This record gives sequence, C-alpha cells and structure tokens, in this order.
Amino acid sequence: MTLAGRVSADPEEKQLPSGDTVWVFRLVVRRPEGAGSRQSVDTVDCCAWTPRVQRSVAGWREGDQVEVRGAVRRRFFRTGAGTQSRVEVEVASGRLRRRGADA
Repeated sequence: MTLAGRVSADPEEKQLPSGDTVWVFRLVVRRPEGAGSRQSVDTVDCCAWTPRVQRSVAGWREGDQVEVRGAVRRRFFRTGAGTQSRVEVEVASGRLRRRGADA
C-alpha cells in the first residue's frame, strides 16, 4: 500500500517496555474527489520499526508532504487497563516529497 499526505505533527520516538524503539506519526491523506463522502481527508496512524526507515522519519516535520509504503497492521499491547489494539500502517519505506511551509 502506498499513501501520500501531510505529516500532522512532528514524528515522535517511543521506547516500549520491551526495550524496542518505534517512531510514530500521523499522516493526513486527502480522499479522492467523488468518493461519496462529505469527509475530504483521513488521518492514518503510522509507525516505523526498522532503523533505515526510522532515520528518514526522524527528519520529517509537521506539514511535510511525504509518501510511505507499507502494510496495514493491527498491533496488540498491554496497558494497565488490559490488552488493547491499534490499527496502523507499518512503514516499510518512506520519502519526503516536499518540506512544509514552516520547515
């Protein structure tokens, strides 16, 4: 799957209880015209697990136009409230298409 859109906020590096590191960000993706909905954009949670992709994501900033390729995944994790899950795009590759206006 390939998505192109705008990074909604600076990506964040998160340290998981397992010791793994993941970079997370949200991508605002415009819906195609005539999609039959009043909603014009979708917000998609994305994560970067591999060091190569994490280096790319670490340089992105809010407002940057990017393109990512990856797979939709449902990730399960434990919290104080029990087991929870999250649907996100696990990014296999990504590239900056254009810097945001404020970058």
